This record gives sequence, C-alpha cells and structure tokens, in this order.
Amino acid sequence: MSSQESPDGLDVEALALAVERFTGIFIRLASVEKMGFTTLGVLHTLAGRGPLRLSELTASEQVTQPAITQLVTRLERDGLVRRRPDPTDGRAVLVHLTPEGAQVVDRRRRDRIDRLSALTRHLNTSQRQAIAAALPALSEMAALGTRFLDEPPS
Repeated sequence: MSSQESPDGLDVEALALAVERFTGIFIRLASVEKMGFTTLGVLHTLAGRGPLRLSELTASEQVTQPAITQLVTRLERDGLVRRRPDPTDGRAVLVHLTPEGAQVVDRRRRDRIDRLSALTRHLNTSQRQAIAAALPALSEMAALGTRFLDEPPS
C-alpha cells in the first residue's frame, strides 16, 4: 500500500496524476471562444456560483486584487459581466454574468462535450462503464472541493 493509498484500495496519488493529465487535456478541448485561462475561469465561476464580490473572485481565481479588478473591467467593457451594488452591503459590488457572458460559457461547454464525445468513442465498453460508475463520486468530490477549497488538508 503506497503512502497515499487508502485502506479500501483507492490510490490517491494515482488519482491525482490521472486528474492532472485529464484536466490538462480537458481545459484545452474547446476550440471556440479562445480566451485566457483566468478570463475563462472568471466566466465559468460566475456561471456556476452566481454573482460574486471582487474579493471572492480574487480568492477563487487565485490572482491579486488589482489583477481581478483589471480583468473584470475588461470583461465589463466587452459586455460579458456587469457590476451591480450588493443589496446586502451598499459599499460593495457584485459581479454578474451577462447573457452574452453566459453564451460564451455555453458555447465552450457544447464544443467541449462534442470533442469529449469523440474521445470517448475510442474507449472500450468497460472503460466507458467505469467512467459512468465514477461520475457520482467525482461530482461529490467536486462539490466537497468547492466547500473546502480554502481549508488546509487534514
């Protein structure tokens, strides 16, 4: 048993390597809406989490406050996001995804699904079934990761 293997046989080190390799391919699958990773990260974050403060975007995208302010200003100029007052705190603003910004995310997702579909056709039936069986666990890990992102590993 490796130092990162759990008693039930899950090799966390192998999982990390597989996810790293897959992520490296996955984030590059979309051929439409070519933008920088941080720009796309902000759009996808807003699409998934809803309106956020600049400080929340700074934390989620792991960039500096000046960098996120500059990026949001550019996205706002391009009509992809809009700033609005935070109804719970008049001193703060929330960054909202516009319908145009949502279209960017949707086009990339559709393109990525098409390309991923083409890749999965090269897998055998048992490999596709294994991925299908893993989807609930992967979805739960993503949800846990979102909740516990800023906590140190235990």
